[in-house]
Amino acid sequence: MDFNSFKKPVTLVAAVLSLFLLVQVIAEFKGLKYIGGQNMMASISVSGKGEVVAMPDIATFSFSVTEESPVVATAQADATKKMNDILAFLKKNGVEDKDIKTTNYTISPRYEYAGDRYGQYGTGKRTLVAYVVSQSVEVKVRDIAEAGTLLSGIGEFGANDVSGLSFSVDAYDALVKEAREKAIAEAQENAEKLARDLGVDLVRVISYYDQGPMYPMYYAKSAMSEAGYGMGGDMMQVAPQLPGGENKIISNVNVTYEIR
Repeated sequence: MDFNSFKKPVTLVAAVLSLFLLVQVIAEFKGLKYIGGQNMMASISVSGKGEVVAMPDIATFSFSVTEESPVVATAQADATKKMNDILAFLKKNGVEDKDIKTTNYTISPRYEYAGDRYGQYGTGKRTLVAYVVSQSVEVKVRDIAEAGTLLSGIGEFGANDVSGLSFSVDAYDALVKEAREKAIAEAQENAEKLARDLGVDLVRVISYYDQGPMYPMYYAKSAMSEAGYGMGGDMMQVAPQLPGGENKIISNVNVTYEIR
C-alpha cells in the first residue's frame, strides 16, 4: 500500500476529530454560568410587599397559682384546690378544655439563710422553711368580649401573675398565604415594568427570598392595669373593657429574574 494513500484518510479522520472536540469545547463554554468567578448571566432583582389586615378573634392570657407549705402534700393540695376552682370558672364561662394548657408545673424547696458571713447572702446556715408548688396555665379565649370577665374572675379565685393578654387571629396561616401572594404579585408587576423600561425580556425566576411574615401582636397593657393587676395591686371587682384593635400581617419578598 502506498504511504501517501494511507496518510490521507488518517489526516481526514484527525481533522474531523479536532473539529468535533472544538465544537464540544465551545458548547461547554457557552453553558458555563461563571467564568473567572464572574456571573455572566444578565438579571434584575425586584421586591414586593403584601399586607393583610384582620380583626382579632382570639385573646390569650396566662396565669399562675402558687402555694407553699412545710409539707409538700399540703402545698400541692392548696394549689390544686385553687386551680380546680379557676378551671371550673373558666369552663362555666365557655372556655373549652382544648383551649386551656398547662405550661409549667414545679415543686421546689425554699430556704432561709441565717448568719451570712461578711454580708454575703447564702453563706450562712441554710434552713428549709417551705416547699413551693407553682402551676402556670395559658388560656385561649375565642369570645374576646368575655376576656375582661375572665380576667376579673380568676383573680377572685386566687390566680397569681396574670399576664400576657394578647389578641390574634385564628386563621393565621391563611392570612400569611394571602399576604405572600400579594407580595409576589407586586414583585412580578415591578419586574415587568422594569423590564419594559430597560427594553429587555424576562426569562425565568432564578432566585426567591421570603423574609417571613411580620405579625405584630398588640398587648392590652393598659387594660391589665385597669383590671387591677400590677405591682402588688389587688384585683378589682369591675371587669375591664379590652379593645382588641386590629392585626396587620406583612410579607416581604425579593425575586431575581434572568433577562435577555
